Amino acid sequence: MKLSKKTLLIMLGLLLSVFVAACSSDDAGTGKSNGDSAKSGDGEIEQVINLTASATIPSMDSAKATDRLAAQYLNDTTEGLYRLGENAEYMPGIALDHEISADGLTWTFNLREDAVWANGEPVTAHDFVYGWTRAVDPVTASVTGLYTVSEVLKNGKAVNAGEMPLGELGVKADGDYTFVVTLEKPVPYFESLIVTTAFLPQNQKFVEEHGDKFATSYDTLLSNGPFKMTEWDSTASSWTMEKNEDYWDADVVQIEKMTYNVVKDPQVAVDLYGKGKIDRADISSDLVDEYLSHDDFTAFTENALFYLRLNQTRNEALANQNVRAAIISAFDKQALVDKILNNGSRVSYGAVPDNYSKHPKTGEDFREINGKLAEYDVEAAKASWEKGLKELGTDKVEIELLADDTEMYKIMTEYLANQLETNLEGLSISVRMVPFEQRIELDKNMDYDIEITGAGASYLDPYSWLNHFVTNGGNNMGYSSEKFDELIGLAMNEYALDPVKRFEAFLEAEKVLMGDSALAPMYQRSKAQLISPKLKDVYPMPFAKDYEYKWASVTE
Repeated sequence: MKLSKKTLLIMLGLLLSVFVAACSSDDAGTGKSNGDSAKSGDGEIEQVINLTASATIPSMDSAKATDRLAAQYLNDTTEGLYRLGENAEYMPGIALDHEISADGLTWTFNLREDAVWANGEPVTAHDFVYGWTRAVDPVTASVTGLYTVSEVLKNGKAVNAGEMPLGELGVKADGDYTFVVTLEKPVPYFESLIVTTAFLPQNQKFVEEHGDKFATSYDTLLSNGPFKMTEWDSTASSWTMEKNEDYWDADVVQIEKMTYNVVKDPQVAVDLYGKGKIDRADISSDLVDEYLSHDDFTAFTENALFYLRLNQTRNEALANQNVRAAIISAFDKQALVDKILNNGSRVSYGAVPDNYSKHPKTGEDFREINGKLAEYDVEAAKASWEKGLKELGTDKVEIELLADDTEMYKIMTEYLANQLETNLEGLSISVRMVPFEQRIELDKNMDYDIEITGAGASYLDPYSWLNHFVTNGGNNMGYSSEKFDELIGLAMNEYALDPVKRFEAFLEAEKVLMGDSALAPMYQRSKAQLISPKLKDVYPMPFAKDYEYKWASVTE
């Protein structure tokens, strides 16, 4: 699958945009608003936002959802204990406040008494007990329940393994409006963890009434948040959310309706923006320079890393560390971000992003301290490749590269295949492109060789990035290291209340991970966008979801 230099140059000039969990758009080519805001019959500005999404929603069950796409809509329609506001400030949700015991193990949340579900039933502590317990219940088979919720709650792992009854989980309702949580051990990042989807409440009566159909269509969903789904099913390529008039803080919510359509071609999204059909568009590489000086252009770096997941279980070659090391070093990441993405994305050199977590004593950034652990180095790649082939007793290797079926990945897979095949003699890459939801399933079943994948921050802690790679921790690539597990164990247990030792254990764990050639970092994502100046107070989020719309509005 080698390409000529001429073909590669053509590729680098083609359309490409960054992958987004939920992308959107508005009016393009003038640098101005794409027309006046729509007005209702009484002259009021219609509070409607029209957006796009990159894929269909895999699941709207908060106990089962694992991706950032679902996280966006679940947080729009469901109120948890707290909600993230401007600058990711914790704002009251169903919880008014909380107290923490001196040993850090017991968290007591005092809940408001004026919150109701869309069916009129009150939101109580029992809904949190049920939602969290259902996530851990082995019958639910929840990935987040297994690797996130059960990991922090008292008896969580034993309950999830079926070794203890559900009632022994560390959650209880002390009356209707006091929710008491007991942790297995102190969790320094617990406050940021509880704004994620797995920790949302669920109405037991409603869930059980709908059984297997729960969360498969708009009429099998129950909202207690700012918005509610009014058009959607599990295969829909478009959906609608409307203001939830029963929301406890409905007076603050100005947006009456949000519409979404799946658009995989970024040029289509920009065209829709230019026609005033949508209110936000991600900009592909070939359009960045054209729109850079326009008033509605913006770009910002996210806490989102993209990398090649190297499955050590399906392909014998990838079980060889030298082969993996060769692949990691054999492609030019700087050219990838400069010429293909061209949106401000940065080269990634490890498993934890830039400007995300700082040393608690010195204030130095995690990435600055550990430096570049995975660099482009063709000579080193070739040396590792030769060693790997010798150990395998072959001079040829075939590897499949899995990616989403978007315009971005069509170009990126071509680029990566060309780089790898050119620099690693004897390597043949075949590309497999599938819809997002199918890739998630293939990933879950470890039915791939190399996968282009990405992750956003779930909570503000290095563990949010490193926990995926512990043995049997859901890394879905067969990686296992006793030393890595030991370091993560120390950070999460013995050093839990010692911030400096804990941080430094994470630093060492990342070095072990990258020293094992476990994954191939590519880039830390940035978004280049056109955003309608009519949109106000839409807050980008550094973790948990992409945007907050509770306080948003449409202006002149």
